[in-house]
Amino acid sequence: MPDPLDLSGRVVVVTGGCRGIGLGIATRFLECGAEVVVCCRHAPDNLPGTGGRAAVYVEADVREPDDVDRVVTATLERFGRLDVLVNNAGGSPPADTATASPRFSAAIITLNLVAPLQFAQRANAAMQEQAEGGCIVNIASVSALRPSPGAAAYGAAKAGLVNLTQTLAVEWAPKVRVNCVSAGLIRTEQSHLYYGDEAGIAAVGATVPLGRMGEPADVADACLFLASSLARYVSGANLVVHGGGERPAFLDAGGQDASRNVK
Repeated sequence: MPDPLDLSGRVVVVTGGCRGIGLGIATRFLECGAEVVVCCRHAPDNLPGTGGRAAVYVEADVREPDDVDRVVTATLERFGRLDVLVNNAGGSPPADTATASPRFSAAIITLNLVAPLQFAQRANAAMQEQAEGGCIVNIASVSALRPSPGAAAYGAAKAGLVNLTQTLAVEWAPKVRVNCVSAGLIRTEQSHLYYGDEAGIAAVGATVPLGRMGEPADVADACLFLASSLARYVSGANLVVHGGGERPAFLDAGGQDASRNVK
């Protein structure tokens, strides 16, 4: 039987695919034989690549509809199709909710919710014309599923992205599957900005039930599954990739052993 994770001949667009989680996603799809297009605001020093194959780079700000159109058009002109869109571009610096400006909040929501919607709309238009359709994977966050102090607009936008995923999965079926990956604490080249030095990163990782922070490859593998034929009947799902989540605070506050039954 053919390998369901062999994506040779498939064309994948990864937004924000030049670093961090996006770089990991783009690299994994390349490793599995896909043609990959990445878009970022600034050209990277090194494009995602493996085995002598590299991604195609298109400069774009995903918040700008004209840039989104340019990425999809360039992909179709070069490869003749678009099979998978991974809406990865996003993020937010820490911000005090009480004093965050309306302009700041609007910018965060645009980047993390409006931009993925616009990119998904453009990709869907192309996928609906293909006999095989296509699939879209939105990268959300556990910030969408729990309180997110210091990142209120970001958490709200990601929560909106989870709901958007479910809605698009209904509207665009059966040609296009739409799913979501909610990432937990992931170690990237910018982890030191949030968690400090190696000791700080290790201490944060120790709070995760699986004993470590996630790596971009962990998120990439989830995206690969959702884009593959193994997920042919999966649409509207939110795959949470967080190593088991966060230990409930009351267990430590009350001196409880996590192995004991708590009612």
